[in-house]
Amino acid sequence: MFFQHIYDKSLAQASYLIGCQAKGEALVIDAKRDIDTYLQIAKENNLSIKHITETHIHADFLSGSRELAEVTGAKMYLSNEGGEDWQYEFPHIGLTNGDTIKVGNLTLEAIHTPGHTPESISFLLTDHPAADEPVMIFTGDFIFVGDIGRPDLLEKAAGITGTQEQGAKEMYHSLLDFSKLPEFIQVWPGHGAGSACGKSLGAVPSSTVGYEKIRNWAFQYEDNETGFIEYLLDDQPEPPKYFAMMKKLNKVERPLLIEVPKHQKLSKEEFLDAYSRGVKIIDTRNKEDFAKGFLAESINIQGNNSFSTWMGWIIDYSETFILVAKDEQMEDLTRKLMRIGMDQMMGYIDKVESLGLDLKTADIINIEEFKTYLNREDVLVIDVRNKTEYETAHIENAENVFVGTLEDNLDKISRGKQIVIHCQSGDRATIAYSVLKNNGFENVKNFSGGMKEWLGKGNSIKK
Repeated sequence: MFFQHIYDKSLAQASYLIGCQAKGEALVIDAKRDIDTYLQIAKENNLSIKHITETHIHADFLSGSRELAEVTGAKMYLSNEGGEDWQYEFPHIGLTNGDTIKVGNLTLEAIHTPGHTPESISFLLTDHPAADEPVMIFTGDFIFVGDIGRPDLLEKAAGITGTQEQGAKEMYHSLLDFSKLPEFIQVWPGHGAGSACGKSLGAVPSSTVGYEKIRNWAFQYEDNETGFIEYLLDDQPEPPKYFAMMKKLNKVERPLLIEVPKHQKLSKEEFLDAYSRGVKIIDTRNKEDFAKGFLAESINIQGNNSFSTWMGWIIDYSETFILVAKDEQMEDLTRKLMRIGMDQMMGYIDKVESLGLDLKTADIINIEEFKTYLNREDVLVIDVRNKTEYETAHIENAENVFVGTLEDNLDKISRGKQIVIHCQSGDRATIAYSVLKNNGFENVKNFSGGMKEWLGKGNSIKK
């Protein structure tokens, strides 16, 4: 058996390429959209991708299953469970509980594991030349290391009301079935730490059934379904806005993108024309460089591992945009955008200094100056972290407006007051600062040290 775990750090998303080396066949589970990764792995190991499958209709990334099927001609096997409202709306081979996929001398049995979503399935892998018992289970967003999939996304992200309680009940019963599996079976989930698909995912890539039964909180509610549901639904992180679009695009017919596109580097004239027409500018430089000189109305979303998530929060899929980024960054940034289906980039520029435009500078303040603005009637201190972080610990009298929903809550922010923003360590605050400036707020200061520096200096907090 050939096995490779492929992990996208930017979305904390796992996919898998599994092959039978004797027969030269391979299967891919939960493919990301930049499919060249799988083609290269298969080529290097003399495997032919003949089968493609998914654990469920994903909300956090745009699946590359259809792109991979287009290029390889492989058969695509997808869940037909969950009822008529949860069916994939494009051609595929349907799977229901107990169906199997044969990959040479390997078999994968589909197990219906509803809870995270109604159609969710897991795959139990048996390597027949080695053993008659299954050795691995691929759980998608059902079981994570130390956590389980959240059942509230359909309601919070996709707006399908009344689904989270039902999903939590289904999850409870799916866990009961899972707990009956042999404890030696390896568990390979769809996500790791940093994903918004759960609230306390572990950082290690895999586990076992036995380990999860001991250490995963979800298995500690035996005969207490009510307590399980309450805990599962409590304090889940805010789902990024782009999740709703992913749910739609992963279910319906859509254009395919089978290669990583190469975006145009714009000339000064091309950029200035687009800028004058109001095309959105996303500056991917680090927050320190952005603060020293940035284009008016540009948004600073740094090109790090969180880039695609914040793009999905801040940028609407109907908006064309231009990146400020170095030449050598563009392939990485393009891949990250591909993975959430954000394909509407016009192009990029690598410098802002040579455009002949007046650059703005950010008003960054240190902790001592920040203290002078606290508890003043003419000042509004805004903590742009998420609700759970804020409720765990915050600075007294700071208001909480999460950066991801900031633009939806501008009416709650007084333009007549001095605004001072902060987050945990500055990355989200630079997004918030640029969003506020882009929306015409003049009196904005950024305490970039944030809660990390505040707590590090031993200052008091509210809980």
